[in-house]
Amino acid sequence: MSETLPKLAVIGGTGDLGGGLARRWAAAGYPIIIGSRSEEKAKGAAEKIRGEVGGRVEGMENAVAAAAADLVVLTVPFASQKPNLEAIRDCMTGKILLDATVPLQPPKVATVQLPEEGSAGLAAKKIVGDSVTVVSAFQNVGAAHLRHDHKIETDVLVTGEGAKARETVIRLVEAAGMRGWHAGPLANSVAAEALTSVLIGINRRYKIEGAGIRIAGEPGAESGDSSV
Repeated sequence: MSETLPKLAVIGGTGDLGGGLARRWAAAGYPIIIGSRSEEKAKGAAEKIRGEVGGRVEGMENAVAAAAADLVVLTVPFASQKPNLEAIRDCMTGKILLDATVPLQPPKVATVQLPEEGSAGLAAKKIVGDSVTVVSAFQNVGAAHLRHDHKIETDVLVTGEGAKARETVIRLVEAAGMRGWHAGPLANSVAAEALTSVLIGINRRYKIEGAGIRIAGEPGAESGDSSV
């Protein structure tokens, strides 16, 4: 009997990162809801993905998308994180929120500038409260890579509330064609978020399109993760 894949609502799915992730997950067989403030815009983005890779992709207004999904993915700019989460938090009770927000503050996006909560992941937790499980990932993935079918030579650090929730997100990382790593509790999201500004600076200096990170070495036979 085949596994039933969770339905994913990608809030910000009309943008580069959200649209790219939605495209890859749809190609991997996940049912996808593109979320946007505009239902018309969401439906247009969904139609485009269906035309490219097929799959079960539909478009809805953000709150409707979050309510209809099993897992919610937030892929919006930092300035839009708080208003988007405030609009959908009541629709996410008991669900996992995968937050890909990076606290970039133009014009100095190559300089690390973390929010007063410590990280965007921790800021998300403060907004949604204890009824939602927050996991942080995908901050170091160049969105341009996601729009194509080539292999992405990038690993993804996954931080969040508990190993079980992180493992769920790691399966999504793998479905998108990358390798995910348990990187500890949500407090550690500060490291991945800060790395984004570092990578932007590297991209600019060395003319790289979408530099990423790789973890050297392979897990041992007895490797495992704690419940933290």
